[in-house]
Amino acid sequence: MRTIGHFIGGREVEGQSGRFGDVFTPMTGEVGAKVALASAAEVRAAVENAKAAQPAWGATNPQRRARVMMKFLELVQRDYDSLAELLAQEHGKTIPDAKGDIQRGLEVVEFACGVPHLMKGEYTEGAGTNIDVYSMRQPLGVVAGITPFNFPAMIPMWKFAPAIACGNAFILKPSERDPGVPMRLAELMIEAGLPAGILNVVNGDKEAVDAILDDPDIMAVGFVGSSSIAQYIYSRGSANGKRVQCFGGAKNHMIIMPDADMDQAVDALIGAGYGSAGERCMAISVAVPVGQATADRLVEKLIPRVESLKIGPSTDPSADYGPLVTRAHLDKVKAYVELGVAEGAKLVVDGRNFTLQGYENGFYMGGCLFDHVTPDMRIYKEEIFGPVLSIVRAHNYEEALKLPSEHEYGNGVAIFTRDGDAARDFAAKVNVGMVGVNVPIPVPIAYYTFGGWKRSGFGDLNQHGPDSIRFYTKTKTVTSRWPSGVKEGAEFVIPTMN
Repeated sequence: MRTIGHFIGGREVEGQSGRFGDVFTPMTGEVGAKVALASAAEVRAAVENAKAAQPAWGATNPQRRARVMMKFLELVQRDYDSLAELLAQEHGKTIPDAKGDIQRGLEVVEFACGVPHLMKGEYTEGAGTNIDVYSMRQPLGVVAGITPFNFPAMIPMWKFAPAIACGNAFILKPSERDPGVPMRLAELMIEAGLPAGILNVVNGDKEAVDAILDDPDIMAVGFVGSSSIAQYIYSRGSANGKRVQCFGGAKNHMIIMPDADMDQAVDALIGAGYGSAGERCMAISVAVPVGQATADRLVEKLIPRVESLKIGPSTDPSADYGPLVTRAHLDKVKAYVELGVAEGAKLVVDGRNFTLQGYENGFYMGGCLFDHVTPDMRIYKEEIFGPVLSIVRAHNYEEALKLPSEHEYGNGVAIFTRDGDAARDFAAKVNVGMVGVNVPIPVPIAYYTFGGWKRSGFGDLNQHGPDSIRFYTKTKTVTSRWPSGVKEGAEFVIPTMN
């Protein structure tokens, strides 16, 4: 059986802790590999490698750093198919979905290739008499990222690409559930010309996470995962003087107005609600039809579509989605469905008993659809992270606007309508960080920033886009005056521009 270690100092090394985790193949339910779980000492070894390598990398001119990113893009494109197959094998998403995972990560790498422009400072000549003022952006040093299982290619690239392009060294702690692709990405970065020690991968669990949060040489930490863990990491990292950005859970709503194109809305709900088995932080998990007639039409069209979803192994190109990531997660999602029934929601499509011939031990679940869900139910309040869509009926637009605005999560939201006034009003007023207008999954393009509000996001700066450059750099401002023509004598008042 394959054993996955860590990537430290430019090469894969064996784990030394004696602790290992199982990496499942969700299609079959079998254990496909063992992954080493790092001790605090192993995390420290990675940090020491990074700390030793970073000064020279930070002093490398940004054009040369960008060239490494460009070469990395070329190498990932070369290995696209094998990376997607490995990702699908460990995560369970279909191969086309795995390729999308990789592509959205590469778009941020493409953005990071513009680092010579993105890191430019500002300059003011003659800010005062014979005084010039200018600013520069400099790397922080050693930074880290703790990334989730559901996007094992995209989110690591969202983290390490801008950080490394800015001149930092990076410690990546990916999910121990599907570590194969992050390890492979590190190898490709070395092949692209990245110096050893600039990107290190430590696989592990809470022990590794706490070691990262407590290490005095790690200047900043980025995280994506559940809100409870995000709050923990934000609190502990901040208490240790680190710059921290954490992104947590979600309960993304899609508002369907009476004038919406219903076929378009149903297509959007099916893809955004059930794609990747619902294991997306931007998945639509709540449909909010406005008005009784709209709700009835929506349910009538949704039921046959959910019933006809094709669930299959990740290797089936015709499958709509594949298995969930682990048996434990499958059981958790099924428990939420049972809870919804107990709470009084109407389960109009029940996919709990789905089995796939030839893959009876895989972690598969059919699509589930609830109607008449109410805001007091736990299945509405909590993130399920599975192929479960809830319908909450709203009497009018104001009630529909209130639902996502008052929910504790504020990651993404969408409205489907033909009315420009309604869409504009909704986008301006809704208390959510990312908004789609007739777009069900409003993940911004790479040169805009990604981040939710409320318990979906902790910290002042978001992922990718200009915020990523701000997060991974510190600004130094220089005020300069040269001796020629300068008046002699001491000054005892604060300098001003008068």
